[in-house]
Amino acid sequence: MALTHRSYAYEHGGIPHNERLEFLGDSVLGQAVTVMLFTTHPDLDEGSLAKRRASVVSTVALAEVARGIDLGSHLRLGRGEEQTGGRDKDSILADTMEAVIGATFLSAGPDAATELVLRLTEPLLADPERYGAAMDPKTSLQELAARLGLTAPQYSIEASGPDHDRRFTATVTVGDVSMNGLGSSKKTAEMAAALSAWRLLDERA
Repeated sequence: MALTHRSYAYEHGGIPHNERLEFLGDSVLGQAVTVMLFTTHPDLDEGSLAKRRASVVSTVALAEVARGIDLGSHLRLGRGEEQTGGRDKDSILADTMEAVIGATFLSAGPDAATELVLRLTEPLLADPERYGAAMDPKTSLQELAARLGLTAPQYSIEASGPDHDRRFTATVTVGDVSMNGLGSSKKTAEMAAALSAWRLLDERA
C-alpha cells in the first residue's frame, strides 16, 4: 500500500492508497531528524536547527533520497500520472518516501523506522547547504553570486500553451552561466532555473 498512489487506487475501484501512511511517515521523519540534529549539534541555536531540519525534510531532499534507492520504478500510478512522468515528480517521490517510513513504523516498530530515516537522510545531514538551496534557490543563488564576486542574477520569462495550461520557461544569467527552468508558474520556473545555476556555481566553488 505504501507504493500505491491515489491515482492508481481510483482507477482500481478505490483500493487503499498511501496517503494515511504518508501522514504517519511525515511525523516519524520529523521526529527522527529533530532528535538527531539536537543531539549531534549542541552548538547550534534553535533557528539554525530548524533551518537544517527544514532542508532535510523538504520535498526536494526527500525526492533525492527516493531517486537514490530507485523508488520511482516501484510506484503504482494511474495512467494519467504515468503518462506525465509521475515516476520522477518530486512531490510524488517525496510523499511515497514518507509513506514507506510510515509503513516501516507500523510493521517493524519505531526503532526500525528511526534507523531507516537516519540511514536514508545521512547524506542530506552531511550537506545541508545543498538542500537549503533547494528550498529558497533564488536567495541562495544571489548570496552565492555575491560571495563569488559576480553580478546579481538576471531573469527572463517566456510563456507557452493555452490559458488553462500555461507553461513557463525561465532563464537566469549570472556571470558566464545561463540556465533554464520549467514550471507551471513564473515563480516555479524561476526557482527551477535558479537551483540549476546554484548547483553549477557551487560545484565550481
